[in-house]
Amino acid sequence: MVKFDTQIQELKYKVLREVARRGWTDEIYTPQGLIDIQKTIVTAKTPTMRCCIYKERAVLLERCRLAMGGNREIDNVIEVIDIGCDECPVSGYQVGNSCRGCIAHRCAEACKHDAIKFNANHAAEIEKSKCVECGRCASVCPYNAISDHKRPCEQACKIKAIDIREDMTARIDNDACVACGTCVFQCPFGALMDKSYILDAVELLKHKEREGYKTYAVIAPSIAGQYGHDRLGKVVTAIKRLGFDEVVEAALGADIVAYHEAEELAEKGFLTSSCCPAFVDLIKKKFPSLVENISTSLSPAAALVDTMKKNGAQGKFVFIGPCTAKKMEYGTDGPATGHFDCVLGFDELQALIDSKDIDMDSLEEDTLNDATFYGRNFANGGGLTGAVTQALKERGHKDFELKPIVCDGLDACNIALLKASKGVLDGNFIEGMACTNGCIGGASCFNHGNRDREEVLKYGRESKLETIAEAVERSKNLK
Repeated sequence: MVKFDTQIQELKYKVLREVARRGWTDEIYTPQGLIDIQKTIVTAKTPTMRCCIYKERAVLLERCRLAMGGNREIDNVIEVIDIGCDECPVSGYQVGNSCRGCIAHRCAEACKHDAIKFNANHAAEIEKSKCVECGRCASVCPYNAISDHKRPCEQACKIKAIDIREDMTARIDNDACVACGTCVFQCPFGALMDKSYILDAVELLKHKEREGYKTYAVIAPSIAGQYGHDRLGKVVTAIKRLGFDEVVEAALGADIVAYHEAEELAEKGFLTSSCCPAFVDLIKKKFPSLVENISTSLSPAAALVDTMKKNGAQGKFVFIGPCTAKKMEYGTDGPATGHFDCVLGFDELQALIDSKDIDMDSLEEDTLNDATFYGRNFANGGGLTGAVTQALKERGHKDFELKPIVCDGLDACNIALLKASKGVLDGNFIEGMACTNGCIGGASCFNHGNRDREEVLKYGRESKLETIAEAVERSKNLK
């Protein structure tokens, strides 16, 4: 049994597992199937998570809806469970107990909207109807008694795509959201959740023999941080037990991307990476003047699938990784549309495996198609830059002065892109990763422990290939 970071992640996994379990038999498509899931997961007769057992079941039903694909009329893969979003305090500037009721009243003087009043005890109070959240009052208070309280989802969203409705539920601005999934991971009540396409995967596997197609699982290298590099052989066997004919590693696609990006960078002189779909979406939505600087490479998994199809591979391709934004490539007109037939997170993979009661510990070990250390290390922040550095050398651009900017999370991405848009960036290559620490910090990981980076490095060091050129040559025969 895997270990989850939080009980919310474990609850999400249980819902996914039970939805998949009933998907294999088509029971999930009946009203009784959903009722059975409620009874399976919420077994206590007294509430353990919400105010009453009825609300627990109501929220659980909404989680089932999202586990079954959610509202497909909404382009975004992240949705708010309104009924589950009602426990957070009001956001905005608030006066705390540190207010001494001083007579200087600097807070009131600083406020240009007459929002500061004083009660009978002379303590300051903020009239929310007048407050514009400018923060001037907080900046002048000598006791630091005024602070800005943000809901966890608002605080987690670094591009300000979340605000609060009048009914106090969260709202996602789908035009601004880049589907990084940070809000999903940070919400303490699990009121935000990414749509799951786990039933799409079940249907692909159920009908493959009848319809006569092969199924390929393309797994991201960050999987080593989830299961440990020494257990990957068992994970590969488990994936094949689910019904996949082949398991290939996206790290080989990362080698292809690094080889291409190195040449493109040397030719253009300035480039931003294209591996992270949330980062690419951020550029398109907030920094359109930089769109022409985005690498023309596909994401690693898409590049691998594209290569395999050109080699003659035919069938259905399912990407398995740590990324909620990757689902946008599957569900919308993103750059990888047409490459994947389904996208799953690592949490969904584990739910699939357990839905078939596969005991991984008892399985024999299988192997993966080999990629280089550089391709596998794409999963870690800075890994892409390391691969491009190596590829520049291999492609004969040893005199090219690489000045990389490695962005760890959306805050860093925003800063680098803003500088680049103003022409003041001291760098010529931006490695943009929306998640902290790179792909190993993705929202669809079921754990985010400190060991993840080291496990990916160990996995990378097991590669028998010494150069990226070798990996690119090997990819030409993969199908």
